[in-house]
Order: sequence, then structure tokens, then C-alpha cells
Amino acid sequence: MSLLTPFTKKSKLTTANKQTAEARVSEGTTRDGLFKAAYLNYAEILQDDALRAETLYQWGFALYHQATTRSDDSAASLYQEAIDKFAFCMLINPNYLAAAIDSGVAYMDLARLKQVNPDDRLYQLAKTQFEKANIIQAGTASYNLACIYALQGNTEASLSELQIARAKVTLPAIDDILNDPDMGAAKDQTWFTSFIESLHQDIIDAKAKADAEVEAKILAEEQKKLKKVSKDANYY
Repeated sequence: MSLLTPFTKKSKLTTANKQTAEARVSEGTTRDGLFKAAYLNYAEILQDDALRAETLYQWGFALYHQATTRSDDSAASLYQEAIDKFAFCMLINPNYLAAAIDSGVAYMDLARLKQVNPDDRLYQLAKTQFEKANIIQAGTASYNLACIYALQGNTEASLSELQIARAKVTLPAIDDILNDPDMGAAKDQTWFTSFIESLHQDIIDAKAKADAEVEAKILAEEQKKLKKVSKDANYY
């Protein structure tokens, strides 16, 4: 961090505060423009502080895991606190992948806790976070998106995200997919069973390829030994 950084940020904070003050006594588009400019300055002041971003993420991570140990009303508050910490973390570092993914997971857990419909706003908020994660690193949250789409009965979108996760090698183990309650509604559907069968075939094909490579290596070693024996025989 540059020695001038604190002074630069202080100057920007002063500017943002002035913009807020002006916005309070302004009207219409001028007021909205001033508020927006102030918000951008506030966000820039908070960015690029790696330790603060990491601290907020770890704080949210702890709150999330505490929430998973509760089944009463306090769980909802803890999930929301975790989500808030992840949001602040991403304000500082918009590319914080773990915060985006864990925020989406927290929204989904909160939705389950409240037993809301799959089309509820909480699932939409989770979807938004997973989409952010995929922008940061393609495919990292595609399985999570597939789960949401499966819950909502959108089979085409769910299969598409599963295929992306497969291509990016971010799918969970087959048994974990089969035991995932979010995929419960899809388990008896043809598209899902076909997808699982194709994963099993991938494993069979990968094993066959690995076995063939081992056999080829053994054969090459045997041929090398035979050549050496032949050379030694010719020497005598």
C-alpha cells in the first residue's frame, strides 16, 4: 500500500460526504446522480484491502457454520449475518469467489429453513450469487445453479448447468448427486437418469483408457528389454 493511500482515501471520503450532503437538498435526477456518485466513491474507498476482505469472508464463514448447527429462529438471523459479511467482503473484493458461492449456499439454506417455494425471492438471490461466481470463474457454481433449476422444474436449464459443471470438472461425486435433496424431484426423470448413466460411462471409459496406457507402457518396457538383450547377443 502506498504511503499516500490513506490521504487519497480520506480525500475521497470527504468528497463522497459532500455529495451525500448535496443530494439531501437536491431534487430529481440531480439528487439521484449525486447519491450514485457518492456510493461509487464509498465503494472505491473500501476496495483493495485484502486483509479486511479475508476477515469479512472468514467471519461470514464462521457465522454460516454456526447457523447450520441451529434449528430455531436464531438460525435465520445467523444465516443473514453471514450473507451480510459475504456481501461486505465482495464490496471490497468483487472477485472473491468463495464469498459469492457461500453467499448463494447460505441463501439456499435460509430458504430451506423458511420452507419457501422454489420460486421465492431467496432462491433468486441465491441464483444471482451463483451467477456472479460463474462470472469470476466459469463453471464453479454451475452445479448449484443446476440444483435451483431442478427445484423449480426447469429441466432444460438444470441439465445445461450439469453439463457445464461436467465440462469444467466441478461436479460432485455421483453418489453425492444422487443423495442431494435438491435433485430429489429430478431423480426419476429420464433426462437425469441418462445424465447419471453417462457419468458412469465416463468412469468406465477413463478406467479403460488408463488400463490401456499401463499395458502400452508395460509392452514398451518389454520391447526395450528385448532390444537390449538382442544388442548384447550381437556383441558376443
